[in-house]
Amino acid sequence: MNILKWVNKLKPSYDFSCKQLFKKLEILEERYNALLLDLKRLEEENIETTNNLYELENSIKAVDSRIDILVTERWSNDNV
Repeated sequence: MNILKWVNKLKPSYDFSCKQLFKKLEILEERYNALLLDLKRLEEENIETTNNLYELENSIKAVDSRIDILVTERWSNDNV
């Protein structure tokens, strides 16, 4: 009989602990899903930023090439 009383005493605390664990699990799942959405957004922003940087790099290279051509033409005309 003593064992049954002991088990009955444990049962309510066990149920309470399970409810707490499931609530914590739900909260963690919600946070996990929110973090996944944040990660996806950040990846998209990273791709956009990388594309913009490549466009800027190409633009700078094009301007640099034009400057080199103009300098070379100017230098050639002065020396002719």
